[in-house]
Amino acid sequence: MRFLSFPLLLLLLSAVAVFIAGDGAGAAILGLDLHHRFSPTVRHWFDSRGFGGASGWPENGTAEYYAALAAHDRALHGRSLSSSPPDLTFSEGNVTIRITSLSFLHYAMVTVGTPGATFLVALDTGSDLFWLPCDCYGCASSSSLNSMPDFQVSLYSPNASVTSHAVPCNSNFCEQQKTGCSGVTSSCPYKVVYVSNDTSSSGIFVEDVMFFRTEDTQSEIVEARIIFGCGQDQTGAFLEHAAPNGLLGLGMEKVSVPSILSSAGFTSNSFSMCFGHDDIGRISFGDKGSLDQDETPFNVDQLHPKYNINIIGMLVGNSAIDADFSALVDTGTSFTYFIEPIYSQLSKAFHEQVQDKQYTTDSKIPFEYCYIMSSGTSNVPTVTLTTSSGSPFPVNYPIIAFPVQANELAYCFAVAKGDKLNIIGQNFLTGLQVVFDRERMILGWKKVSCYDVKNSGSLPTTPRNSSSSHPGAAGPNINRPEARKETGSNNQVTVATSPANYSTNLMNNLILLLFLLHLINI
Repeated sequence: MRFLSFPLLLLLLSAVAVFIAGDGAGAAILGLDLHHRFSPTVRHWFDSRGFGGASGWPENGTAEYYAALAAHDRALHGRSLSSSPPDLTFSEGNVTIRITSLSFLHYAMVTVGTPGATFLVALDTGSDLFWLPCDCYGCASSSSLNSMPDFQVSLYSPNASVTSHAVPCNSNFCEQQKTGCSGVTSSCPYKVVYVSNDTSSSGIFVEDVMFFRTEDTQSEIVEARIIFGCGQDQTGAFLEHAAPNGLLGLGMEKVSVPSILSSAGFTSNSFSMCFGHDDIGRISFGDKGSLDQDETPFNVDQLHPKYNINIIGMLVGNSAIDADFSALVDTGTSFTYFIEPIYSQLSKAFHEQVQDKQYTTDSKIPFEYCYIMSSGTSNVPTVTLTTSSGSPFPVNYPIIAFPVQANELAYCFAVAKGDKLNIIGQNFLTGLQVVFDRERMILGWKKVSCYDVKNSGSLPTTPRNSSSSHPGAAGPNINRPEARKETGSNNQVTVATSPANYSTNLMNNLILLLFLLHLINI
């Protein structure tokens, strides 16, 4: 047997180690469509379920539309974005989490349980817990049901799902040592208190399957077991439809869906969000971006972890501005807000380079610098932020435009004066794939089209190879997606209950390692 040189041996072993480690990190990417709160999808969902009011929502691109979004932001910031202890109680105790945002900007359709029930859940990067209205005795949905006999809305019930299990007190997830919860059979209770008008959600933790579709050419359905809150009692703004069909937190703590998916091996500990131009986007769990993306490290307070980054400069047209500040990347805020003196430095540099006539807007729109568009076109200064890594963060859409009268448009520099925090909102994120990589603790971004994402479709609603019944399996009259056949159909779908192709690839890697070990005669 011919022995390999020691340097070559190290090179081969390092390559195999990287290959194996990379394979684990490259588990499936699981995607969901995003829908803006004023999108046609959300509007139809509200109207079809009798909540009312959606018919009066403003049309996209109007002054009323931007005024409504600005009002959303003011309500959000009025709830003190920066002051939130990161604890969650697992019982009806006095110490509760105060989650940062409440007036939610984006929603996603999720399918949970067997048979599957579909929910339109609010998405929130400022909180952690995923909860659904469940066996309600105090929910917005149940309040509507009392007065509308024919009203249909998705409600989760553990008894209606054959794959549901209660999370007991002795579960590591429950952390019963903090709550006095005890016993193997006792269910683990939770309570989350939000910073607004005695708003909360409480109930018990359950575990059930949540369906995703992989984002690859061989699209598969993945059944991921997720622990979430069975929200039996909601108070405050939740009774006023702030999140009538549940809330999915995207924060850094272990109770969030991204954390659960990664700890179970379904995905990498990362996700991306992409915002399109017509109120539709995409969230992709496990997406770590691409090699050619720009990125910068998070500036994380370990006691209050949020998605903060550091900005060291700003470029407006031909004006360079020195800077040194931290900003929260908040997908739940419509516009971008900077505190003084950053706000004045940026907005005045923009104003000095605009040649259009200044326009006085409706006082409901919080933007100071607005202009009449010249003959339908204007030379708008470009805006770029320089991050602490030196990577440029391009602002694709620094303005909003809206009609003011026949054949006349106005536009505003869509940055407002902040009160306590610098916040990079959705308008600065549109047109980018924004990656929240929690393994490397970096924010990544790249200009993309959100419409290039493939394989968006309906999800299964019945257990695989199961004809068994379950007490109460029919459940409430809920909205279910169309079932998919597993065999004998052109729409054949493979259902994966573990990370796609992970076991096969791992076995191939082990075979490769054994072959190399044989070559070097160890």
